[in-house]
Amino acid sequence: MIFRREPLHQRLAREGGLTENAGEDTRAPWDKAGIHGVHRPREWDEVATVEAEVAGKRATFVVLDDDRIVIEEGPDDVESLADALSLDPPYRAEAVRRSEDVWAVAARSIEVVELPGVDGTELELTRRAGERTFVVDGERRFGSIPVLERDGDHTIRARRLDGDLWETEASLL
Repeated sequence: MIFRREPLHQRLAREGGLTENAGEDTRAPWDKAGIHGVHRPREWDEVATVEAEVAGKRATFVVLDDDRIVIEEGPDDVESLADALSLDPPYRAEAVRRSEDVWAVAARSIEVVELPGVDGTELELTRRAGERTFVVDGERRFGSIPVLERDGDHTIRARRLDGDLWETEASLL
């Protein structure tokens, strides 16, 4: 009689307990609960609700250091929405009407710089491996803006807020 051995992969699976209870979920416990990946970064520094008689359904605005308000979208009378926040300026805020007179307002701190004599509405300055790229409104240009320079590999994006004031955002590469 010829003796037939069990294949190695089947024996290891059986000994490892992988063939028993075929209906059992063998995934790691954190995967069973759906917990995986990296958490989402916080979008807002402060969120508040306020009762206010403001026209419209949405508002987007920026509060500057001198308490000036730059309206980007929505009604012009957003002072009561800005007063609901205790965040120190400058910050960008979005407000959404929740009911007839209740608004939800969320804000995050921003960096604002003054760039006199700079044209365009959007800037992007990228520095990688010693090479610098400067883009104004989607068009590549020569030169740079020293105020926007940072050490290391980075990308700086700037959007014009009002006059010579620009909102900047820096990202490391």
